[in-house]
Formats: sequence, structure tokens, C-alpha cells
Amino acid sequence: MTAQADARAQALAVEPLRPAGSQKGLATGTVQSIRNIWAHRELLGMLTRRELKARYKDSMLGFFWSLMRPLMMLIVYYVAIGKFLGAEKVPGRPGGIPSFAIYIFTGLTAWQFFNELVQSGTGSIVANGGLIKKVYLPREVFPLSALGSALFNFAVQLAVLVAATFAFGAPPSGRQLLYVPLSFLVLVVFGTAIALVLSAVNVYLRDIQYLVEIALMVLFWASPVVYSWKQVSNHFGNSPLGQIYLANPVTQAVLGFQRAFWVAGRDEPFPAGLASRLSVTLAVSVLLLWICQRVFARLQGNFAQEL
Repeated sequence: MTAQADARAQALAVEPLRPAGSQKGLATGTVQSIRNIWAHRELLGMLTRRELKARYKDSMLGFFWSLMRPLMMLIVYYVAIGKFLGAEKVPGRPGGIPSFAIYIFTGLTAWQFFNELVQSGTGSIVANGGLIKKVYLPREVFPLSALGSALFNFAVQLAVLVAATFAFGAPPSGRQLLYVPLSFLVLVVFGTAIALVLSAVNVYLRDIQYLVEIALMVLFWASPVVYSWKQVSNHFGNSPLGQIYLANPVTQAVLGFQRAFWVAGRDEPFPAGLASRLSVTLAVSVLLLWICQRVFARLQGNFAQEL
């Protein structure tokens, strides 16, 4: 044991000292952060799997509940809003949304992914306070593990959505599918940026996680999930309020998913130049992600003390 300890001490003595924590500088600090995250990619995968397993720990059906939740949401919204409140388009009755089940489930698929990413990411640093206080590792891996968990649930819900389009005899096809990767990237990049900065601020101000819940509730109803863009345009038109409404990245992503999967609504009105809007929003979201990461890097130095 003594020989092994001596050999280990000698090996450590020749190792160069590496600074812990984020480096200063917009460019060099960003590159170093990316390298640190990549070096800990296996840990990121383990944290993602741990979060998924913990969610359904001691459950007999396990990940089956990931499938049941979106299905029950679809049924509840379809019956309560589509049938009872008359949102479903019926022959001989003016108004309504054609193929309301597919329409609402498409919006819910996009919305649930963004909602889970932001909400779980906001509390990720505080939830892993014990680990943060014991060992140094890139703090960004915790919000990113929330992204990994949200991606898994999104994949399950997306599979249900695709199966539902085939079941209703209207599967997506053609160039409209190009809206899917563009809308998806907007949700990923914009949601990750928001989750990063909120997770850092939440360490210093714990009220943030409660404010996020309220803000997400408002944002849900500010997106065309349970009502159509046609109803919004009829009220706002091209007014400044309509442009502010359409500037919301989540609104654009939801509309993009609907444009791709809601085949029955191909003839329904959509915002002009939606693909161009999504492209611009994606570029702005990438810039926002970089800014939020640098803010996160500046704030993470006192995480252990605050936790």
C-alpha cells in the first residue's frame, strides 16, 4: 500500500495544475466551458439517466407513465375543449378547428417540451446542491441534464403524435416537414438559454422558481395551443399587439409544428413568412444562449457558498 501511495503521489506531482471554474474572457471563456462540458459528457449522461429513473422510482409501470401522460392530456383537452366547448369543427356549424385532436396534441407536444426544460432546468442547481458542495464539475451539466430528460419525454410524445396522425389518416409529408427541425431547434436553444440563466439566479433568489411557474402558465395561454392562429389574427391583425404576440419564440415554434403535423389545417391561415421568422429567431436564440452561458459562468463562483 505504501509503494502504491508513493507512486500515486509521484504521478500527481508531475501533473500540471489546472484552474477550476470558468475562465474570464468572452471567447476564451466560452471555448473553455464547452471543453469542460465535453470532457464531462459521460457524467452528463449519467445525470440524465438518474433524473429519468428517479421520476419513476418504485413504480410498477415505470416509463409507461411517460406515454400515459400525453395520452390523458390529449383526451382531456379534446373532450373538454373540443367537444364540450365546441372547438372541434363540425359540418353545418360555422367556426371550429378541423381535426382538433391532432391540432391540440401538436401544440401540447411542443409546449410540454419547452415547459419541462425551463421548469426542471430552473431548479436543477438547487436540487443538486449536495453534489455541487462536495466536488467541482462544470455546473452547466445540471441544466443540460434537464434538457436530456425533456428530450426523452419529447421523443415519446412525438412518437404518439406521429402515430395519431396515421390513425386519423392524415400523416405529415412533403416540404412542410422542414418546419419540424427548425421549430425544434428554436425550442432547444431558446429553452436552454432561459434554463441556464434562471438556474443560476435561482441559487441567489429562490422565489425565481415560483415566478417561473406563473410565467409559464401565462406563456401557455399566450401561445396558440388550445386556440388557432386564425382567432388571434382576427382580433389583432397586423397591429403592434399582433406583432408582439408573434415575436414569442414559443408561439413561432408551436405554429411551426402545427404547420408540419396538422394536415387538416393546411388551408387554414398561418403567419406570412413563418420559416423566415423561425430562422431569425433561431439566430437570435443562439446569441442569447451564448450571453446566458457567460452570465451563468459569472454567477457560478459562489454556488457552493449559497447552497
